[in-house]
Amino acid sequence: MSATADPRLSVDFCGLHFQTPVVLLSGCVGFGEEYTRVEGFSNRDVGAVCLKGTTGSPRLGNPPHRLCETPGGLLNAIGLQNPGVDAVVERILPRLDFEETRFIANVSGSTLEEYEAVTRRFDDSPIDAIEINISCPNVKRGGAAFGNDPEMSARVVEACRRATEKPLITKLSPNQTDIAENARRCLEAGSDAFAVINTLMGMAIDIESRTPVLGNNQGGLSGPAIKPVALLKVHQVYQVTRDHGVPIIGQGGVASAEDAIEFLIAGATAVGVGTALFYDPLVCRRINQGILEYLDRHEISEVGQLTGSLRLDAGDRPNSCSC
Repeated sequence: MSATADPRLSVDFCGLHFQTPVVLLSGCVGFGEEYTRVEGFSNRDVGAVCLKGTTGSPRLGNPPHRLCETPGGLLNAIGLQNPGVDAVVERILPRLDFEETRFIANVSGSTLEEYEAVTRRFDDSPIDAIEINISCPNVKRGGAAFGNDPEMSARVVEACRRATEKPLITKLSPNQTDIAENARRCLEAGSDAFAVINTLMGMAIDIESRTPVLGNNQGGLSGPAIKPVALLKVHQVYQVTRDHGVPIIGQGGVASAEDAIEFLIAGATAVGVGTALFYDPLVCRRINQGILEYLDRHEISEVGQLTGSLRLDAGDRPNSCSC
């Protein structure tokens, strides 16, 4: 029996059956077709695929350079290049095989009205769930990201909730003061699940020209460098969601079965893989096999038993001091 066929790997996510806890992250696999061309890759190795961020109208994205490799990570500033929601629904979705895996749309926007309109368009489509990218800049608030303000985050969720009955997954930004409070507000506004975390903001400089490497000056940092931050954020959000049965996709630097298991223990129901796909496109199969070996070793009957199983001493208290 292959790893992907083993029922111990399956999870329930907002009523959707994921055949494994592994989710391919938005922006890393385009619109779900690119990786099917890689020899040996199969969508049956993953529980779901998050499609590229989609806006109301087509966007060309940011000027080059858009990517910059860093020690332990990758900076990206793509700028939401996409053909617009109508093209995605009418031309791309019909080519996807919904029998192989679940597909999740990623909704992005610059106004509340755009978020609602794009969500409504995906609601009238075969898409399984909708991820809300609240890290986009709000053009009516001087470009400040929706996701850095709990009030604005909740308003985005409310707008999208009005437009669909499909499961809503709110993708939370780490670039804020209190991610748990943001999660609480989004939960009250109607979010069914969370993706934790989005990228950290970063920069790279060409010392010879003394100019930013990225055409957008700054970009989102992903990869192994952000994993400790992401684990903590998943743990913090889980404190808000655990009593409500609201699942989390834990993401940020997952490149091995050990990484995935850490996120599950911290509180995630599913685990997102992104940057690792660029240098190891078959990593999902190895992650699945490693999780199964861990379950066997610890005599655990199903992967869902790992979620939120972190053991803390009764006297442990959060402490931000590093000294």
